[in-house]
Amino acid sequence: MENKIKNTLLVFSGKGGVGKSTIAVNLAIAFVKKGLKVGLLDADIHGPNLALMLGVQDGAVFPYGENQILPVEVTKNLSLVSMAYFISKLDAPIIWRGPAKMKIIERFVKDVTWGNLDWLIVDSPPGTGDEPLSIAQLLPKAGAVIVTTPQDVSLLDSKKAINFAKELKLKIHGIIENMSGLKCPHCGETINLFKKGGGLKIAKQYKIPFLGSIPIDPEIVISGDSGNPFVMDNNSNITKSFILIANKILTKK
Repeated sequence: MENKIKNTLLVFSGKGGVGKSTIAVNLAIAFVKKGLKVGLLDADIHGPNLALMLGVQDGAVFPYGENQILPVEVTKNLSLVSMAYFISKLDAPIIWRGPAKMKIIERFVKDVTWGNLDWLIVDSPPGTGDEPLSIAQLLPKAGAVIVTTPQDVSLLDSKKAINFAKELKLKIHGIIENMSGLKCPHCGETINLFKKGGGLKIAKQYKIPFLGSIPIDPEIVISGDSGNPFVMDNNSNITKSFILIANKILTKK
């Protein structure tokens, strides 16, 4: 079966801990809710969390023909390939050097039988090292979304991620500011735990689109841990924010 992938989107960040996987999963669900067929590639070799977050950690990829892999079906229009399906236990560490990691990433890109997809969304490893570089070089026509949090430490690394994408000539769809404020459940006021507005600031500085902000919400954490992505069955303002971000990406593809 020949793959026909119309669009590819790399979701990456300059550092870990900014909620990149949460963004990738819920953005994929937002695309699916718009009637699109989506593949999710969990390319984070050392921290493959998407199977757990999508509730399919007990799934299994299957061989398909010579050197081909069939992904796990999450829903009718969403499929997943993850390193989680290639290890004996979910808590087993991946103690690999660079060449082994590059080989599995190449297999994920070249040997997965996705079929027809509107979008392939890649949850890329954090940083600007070997793994993100390999993915970007193997998918030269991909677009990129950079995930940051508002504080200066994250913004500095996000600037590096923007320049990384520019140097590799990836189309930058924009930047998403995650963990952007917490609404107090008692008084309703917003608490800016990690400052405010940093994502918009560097979007203006680098002349790239600002796609939107996603606030902190304990329900997002609970939904991810339970394998039921937040956007799947929730109609809150945060879900509307994800849908709006998806719309911005789709209209500028």
